[in-house]
Amino acid sequence: MKKYLLTVLLLCVSLFAGVKDLDIDAFEKVKKEGIPVIDIRTPSEWRETGIIDGSHPIMFFDPSGNYDLKTFLEKLSRLGIGKKSPFVLVCRSASRTKMLGDFLSDKMGYEKVYELKGGILNWRRHHKPLKPLVQ
Repeated sequence: MKKYLLTVLLLCVSLFAGVKDLDIDAFEKVKKEGIPVIDIRTPSEWRETGIIDGSHPIMFFDPSGNYDLKTFLEKLSRLGIGKKSPFVLVCRSASRTKMLGDFLSDKMGYEKVYELKGGILNWRRHHKPLKPLVQ
């Protein structure tokens, strides 16, 4: 039921999309400025491709599409990310980051939510480095 409720909410908020796309150059710039990068993919995806150096792997949707918003927000908070803090979301193709980013921005009040346009697939198309996940 939780999965379907979030899906409906995310579809509704997509009309007012609050997450901002960053192309590769803009992403690299904000990353160099120290803006946190949150990789919301699953552990199997992190192991398969690796992660962008310096990013924080914090899964949002599990492989079945379920989520734990409270735990995710607690992990953001532990990184010092509040509602006024900028941060960048990354997933495989940017579809999950678009949904989550819009939700966080439009419904949860986060003011500076960004996403890597095209996600890890776009990063790889540009031959950008990924590093193995060390846990």
